[in-house]
Amino acid sequence: MPIDIARMIGPVFPSATEINIMSMEADYIERMKRLMNWEASRQAPPEGFPHLPDMPAGRYTSQEYYDLEQQYLWKKTWLFAAHIDEVPDPGCFMKWENIGDPIIIIHGMDGEVRAFYNTCRHRGAPVVTEEKGKAPRLMCGYHNWTYKTDGSLIGVPEKQDFGPEFDMSCRSLIPVRCERLGNLIFVNFDSEAMPLKQWLGPVWDEWEEFGFDRIKLAARHSFDLECNWKVAMEANMEVYHVPFIHPETVAPLVDSKRNVNTIYPNGHARMLAPPPQTTDREHVRAVDSPPEWQQIDTVGEFGRTCTQSYTMFPNWVSPLSNYFVPPLIFWPTGLNTTRLELVTMALDWGDGPAPDLWTVPDDSQPNGRAMSPIILEDTQFGEMIQKSMESDGFKSVPLSYQEARIYSFHQTCDKMIGLNRVPEHLAVDQVIGEDWVYPNDPRVAEMERAEAAE
Repeated sequence: MPIDIARMIGPVFPSATEINIMSMEADYIERMKRLMNWEASRQAPPEGFPHLPDMPAGRYTSQEYYDLEQQYLWKKTWLFAAHIDEVPDPGCFMKWENIGDPIIIIHGMDGEVRAFYNTCRHRGAPVVTEEKGKAPRLMCGYHNWTYKTDGSLIGVPEKQDFGPEFDMSCRSLIPVRCERLGNLIFVNFDSEAMPLKQWLGPVWDEWEEFGFDRIKLAARHSFDLECNWKVAMEANMEVYHVPFIHPETVAPLVDSKRNVNTIYPNGHARMLAPPPQTTDREHVRAVDSPPEWQQIDTVGEFGRTCTQSYTMFPNWVSPLSNYFVPPLIFWPTGLNTTRLELVTMALDWGDGPAPDLWTVPDDSQPNGRAMSPIILEDTQFGEMIQKSMESDGFKSVPLSYQEARIYSFHQTCDKMIGLNRVPEHLAVDQVIGEDWVYPNDPRVAEMERAEAAE
């Protein structure tokens, strides 16, 4: 829970609860800093950390595994769909088809944001055909069946011809689970799925400081990649590659040796890496930031001074800071093709140009933007990696302790599909147990033993 610093220094004294929270936060920050230094000093993986068996090559190249993902993984997880700025007012709607099934996201006339299958209950025609729009009612263009923004059917031309048994109350648009994290809108095709807040677990609480209820949508652009979606996503799930792929862009700001990975329930994870000891990350951000950029004043020390990147299972990776919430979203468009969404969200930038962290102007591109140098560095090998993976020279994937976030991610993929459904030759062994999942962290005890021995 963010602490109101203005209140702390004002005439009202903090409560015992606030003091206790501040103490816990200070203890956590101090422990994480020690853990960063311990990570840099270790000569082997942590004691008791499981050996990670090779992952089968077919997880990236098998149509069988891809079909399982489509049928089970994507239909059971919470997926980022939109920002409230894209449907800002009652009656605003937008189409969304990022995993195949066409749906409508609509800001209801009652103020609620909902999602429905974009499928008329008459003969399956799309209820809306425009990418975005605004209307107090939704009308299917095929036979003019009309729906309220809460999905209920209210108009059927020549209704008498359907007979007295026809019950309009049973013909509402079919809903898709839709919940919000501040201004962000998520959908889930599983009507029995746990609530979004429960799905995120401790990540929900950790994200409070980043002002998800205040950030605006600054930029959202899509680019197509010629590789499996996991190939593209995994390039953003470890710092092992940073010194080699990003020597001039990321490496000067990230000390990969002092990186601390945390695995959360439900496949989520966090990377926390301080800058090199010769770099003041907070000063760099302040100098490089245009004056119209606002800082999110509730962000704590790590968000201001470190690089911290969260994986929200299944397809969101985002470094969060005191200036931006800029997720990278990876959508499968085929076995070996991916659509990468580059999103920037920030506090209101006033009359200045909207911030865009991931793209740069390029008139030669259809949308007038091109991927930034950092993204190009991460995606440059995707197509070649995919072709190599599809060759007889690719047998399996060995992962190191530094790449444990990737292995844990694959374990969760299989869990979401169903361990009994994944063929043995495509499955990963479930070797990272709950003892390595937050709030558990055996590294802390090992670090403390090493400190005591000094």
